[in-house]
Order: sequence, then C-alpha cells, then structure tokens
Amino acid sequence: MDIRTVLVANRGEIAVRIIRTCRELGLRTAAVHSDADAGALHVRMADEAYRIGTAPARESYLSVAAIVAAAQEAGADAVHPGYGMLAEDAGFAQAVADAGLVFVGPSAEVIARMGDKVAARDVARSCGVPVAPGSPGTISDPAQAHAVAERIGWPVVVKASFGGGGRGMRVVHDPAGLDTALTAAAREAGAAFGRPEVHLERYLERPRHVEVQVLADAHGNVVHLGDRDCSVQRRHQKLVEEAPAPDLPAGVRDRLRDDAARLAREVGYLGAGTVEFLVLPGTGEYFFLEMNTRLQVEHGVTEMVTGLDLVAAQLAVAGGEKLWFTQDDVRLDGHAIQARIAAEDPWESFRPAPGRVATLVTPQGPWVRCDMGIESGDAVAAEYDSMFGKVLARGPDRDTARRRLIAALDELRVEGVPTTAPYLRGVLASAEFAAVVHDTGSLERDWAPDPALRPAAPQARAASTAARPARRVRIATDRGPVEVAIYGVAPAQGTEVALSDRPGRADVSAGRAADGPGAPPTAPMDATVVAVAVEEGAAVAAGDVLVVLEAMKMEIEVRSEITGTVETLHVTAGASVAAGTILAEVTPPSRPSGQAAP
Repeated sequence: MDIRTVLVANRGEIAVRIIRTCRELGLRTAAVHSDADAGALHVRMADEAYRIGTAPARESYLSVAAIVAAAQEAGADAVHPGYGMLAEDAGFAQAVADAGLVFVGPSAEVIARMGDKVAARDVARSCGVPVAPGSPGTISDPAQAHAVAERIGWPVVVKASFGGGGRGMRVVHDPAGLDTALTAAAREAGAAFGRPEVHLERYLERPRHVEVQVLADAHGNVVHLGDRDCSVQRRHQKLVEEAPAPDLPAGVRDRLRDDAARLAREVGYLGAGTVEFLVLPGTGEYFFLEMNTRLQVEHGVTEMVTGLDLVAAQLAVAGGEKLWFTQDDVRLDGHAIQARIAAEDPWESFRPAPGRVATLVTPQGPWVRCDMGIESGDAVAAEYDSMFGKVLARGPDRDTARRRLIAALDELRVEGVPTTAPYLRGVLASAEFAAVVHDTGSLERDWAPDPALRPAAPQARAASTAARPARRVRIATDRGPVEVAIYGVAPAQGTEVALSDRPGRADVSAGRAADGPGAPPTAPMDATVVAVAVEEGAAVAAGDVLVVLEAMKMEIEVRSEITGTVETLHVTAGASVAAGTILAEVTPPSRPSGQAAP
C-alpha cells in the first residue's frame, strides 16, 4: 500500500521522532493531542493536529474511538502507535485495521498473543527458548500465588500479564509480603494497561537485561539487528541502554539472536519488535522475559550502530515492501549508549517533578544525538510519563562512547525542573559501569546519589548570572502580530556530580513535610490517590505506608514519619490532590501521666 499520510497516535519524544522521519520521507503527518498538550512540540511539528480529549490519558491518548476518528478525519493511510499508550493494545490495532487503515506494527492477533506474558512464555517454550520457572497462567487468588511461590522458590516477582515498562511488577522475598504485592501490582497494571491480571515468576538474582532487535516483513523475511544491554534500571524502568551488549560470550550472543529471530518467525511477526532476556553472567544461562511488539525507547542505539532508520523501516514493511537486505548484510559498527532524561529528582527517590522548562540547551558535536520531546519554554506535563528526552553518543568502542556521553551530559542544560541527567552522568563514570560488572539491581543496591554532590537548585544560583533570551514568541493582537522575547537565567557552569561511596538506596519519604518529623504528611506534587492504606484510628509505625499516589505514570508511597495513631484521613481513593495537600494526620502516643515532656 502507498502510505502518504501518517497519523501519530502518541505524544512527546516518540511522536516528535516519528514526525521527523515522516518529513524526511515526504509523508504528511497528523498529530493528536489532549488539552494538556495543545501547544506541545509534536503538535507544532505536524502538518495538522486533532484534539482527542481532556488531559487524563484514559480520556485522550488511550481513547481508541477518538484516535481512529481523528485518523479518518485526517485522511490518514496509516497509524503509527509509537511506544507506550496504545502501542501494544490488540484492540486498538484491530480497530485501526477495521477502519481500513494500516497499523504500523504487527497484527492484532500477534500483539494479543505476545502481549499476554503467559501466552508469550508458552510460545517461547514451543520454540525451545529457555523460560524462567513461574505460574502456568494468571493468578486467580492469593492461595494459588502462595502455592506457586513455594513450588518455584523465593524470591518471586509478581508481574503484569499485559503491558510492560516495569509497571505492575513487585519483587517479593517472603510469604509475608506476597498478598500486598499482588494487590499493588494488579492495581498498577489495571491503571496503566486496563488489564489487572498478574502472574508469578522466579526472581533471578543479579541478572543482566539483554534484548535483541528484530525486523520482519510480510513476505516471511526476518532479521535481527544485534543486541542491547539495558541493565541500568530502577524499579524495572530502564535508565541507560547500549548496543551491542558488552562482554557477552560469543556463543551466548549468537544463541540470543537466533532465539529472537526464531520466535518472531514462529508468530508471523511484522515490523520492528524486541525480544528481551535475563542473562546470568556467571553461568551464561539466559531466560526469555517478554517480547515488546513495538518500537523501543532505546531503538536509537541500534540505529547508531547499524545505520538504519527503524521508523522508516517500520513504515516500509507496513506498506508491504520486502526487506531490502538480508541477515548477512547486517553489520554493527562501533558502540552506542543512551541516557534517558526525565523530570525527576534522583536525590528525592526519583520523585517526578513536572513543570515548565525555562531553558533547554542540548549538547552538540559529532557522534552525539538528542531526541527531545520539548523545547525551551515547554512544560513537562504532570499527567504523563516524566521522560522528555534522550541523549545518545556513539564511538568506535564502548569506552569512547561512554566518555562522549559523559561529556554530552555535562553540556546538557535544563532549567526549571530537576532531571536524571547529572545522576546518570555519575553512573556512566562509575568504575562498575566502566568494567561491566553491574546488573539490574546495581542502581538501587549500590549507586545511591551522594547528598553532598546534589546540583544546586536554580534559585540558589548567583543573581548576577547573565540573563539571556530563552525563546521568542509571536502573538496575534488587534494591531497585528507582535514578537516577544522571553528571558531566562543562564545555567551555572561546571556542576560536578558523582555517586556516593555508600551502598544502598537513598530513599527520602515522598510525603515529608517541610516542618520536620511529626508534621502532617503532604502530597509532594499534583497527583491522584490510588489507595488509602490505613483507616482512622489505626496504629502505625514510622515508615508505614499511609497513602499511595499516582503521578506521571508512577506510584508514590507516602509514609508516616512517626509512630502513632491515624487521627484523621483527608483523602479517599480516586481523589485528585494538589501539591502540598495534607493527606492525613498522625498523632504520637500520649505520654504516661506525670511524665515530663523532653
């Protein structure tokens, strides 16, 4: 089919990425947006844009009917789902096909089969691909979960059976925590993917996360485009990715790639997809994790070492073209590493920090690539994922790529919100990362941010720092257009950030009040209450969870600062709260009569 107009059914960085390739190919683009994104960069870049609903994703970017209607109104030939949102929703893919449009990805049947983690494990077994021990299907009740866990052995991981991105996952080390983990994982999976089903797998200690990029056409041709390592993770969310995966024994690497291609052939795959594995470095054993039936956030590192534009390849095979190269033609040249840039504060337990970015200056230079979903003056919306961009660097070898990415992150300037960039710069500079002795637990176990090296807050910087224009805005008035220069403050130079030598996590209570211990816990940001974990009159210990909030697609546990009694609850599940809202009041135990105050 001749594709001329593409509707991009997504937002942010990935929508911008797709639109850029469509421009290069001479294709017309249509964007969709919620009320919160009416002025977003992807909307400004597209040839036209369509409002699909209000700010909450479930009322806009997750509305199948609204997106299909927009595609039809735009006269689109194809719909590209990007990643996240509806990218792995079989119902959406089928609705696009039923409307007579091309879905840029595999068929609804394949998405349903491989998007169901339990069914995908069955496919892997049938292909002879190793699978970690786990439940035979989804978990129907806590008693079944306990029986499965005892059979496969502790620790276990509760996993969402649909969706990905680390959401709906909880690691459980003993029977006492299993019931709570089941409830939390199901709740998070239901909110993120609309499907609350979960299953159990044996939790593998200290593995590396290695994945293989595959590409297939409608004519039976399947190739792999090498592998990637995504082991720098927090709460199963990837933060740093690289291609190819370093220090893999040749035999293991070849088997991973062959298994991934065989799996794609088995299910009749079409387009770009990723087969993910957990690898045990000490033994070389590996186990199938899942297949992502879409483009990955980390696709750029594969593009940098193969020279292929994966979005262009997706559009070509979706339009019916045959792959124009064979497996023997695939050559990997050099090494590439990517850092995800999110509006989060690593020194506050990676607390999401939505807000307006007054200034964004991206690094320049050869072999550096920046994929950003915003420009200076744009906002990182609280309703969506906190990641707004990625910085990538390539080199002839891993160490050169690593040092280039460190230099690029030093050059990156973001004013207005804290970001993960300075922390990830420290990760890349660490001896463990350089020596490739890290695993999926290294970040939370060993790489706590050093409080002494926390970047200075913008307001703490010298007032004498030179002001300069951040952006120019053209405003229509009754006397004609007026161009206005908006000024900001130039960022300070030479901020140095490193990791703490102290092992362990730097957990900071998300709801800690400014008045210190004993003050009522408050919402750290605008959020939705997804659960209230206590009742009025309940006794709680310091550190007990009081309320669970959701913001920027992350769950945040607000804990009690003190031991005492829950005197008052000010919120209920489902309520929206503004930053600073008092959530509950906890009173300390009363002193025995006659005891003097300290």
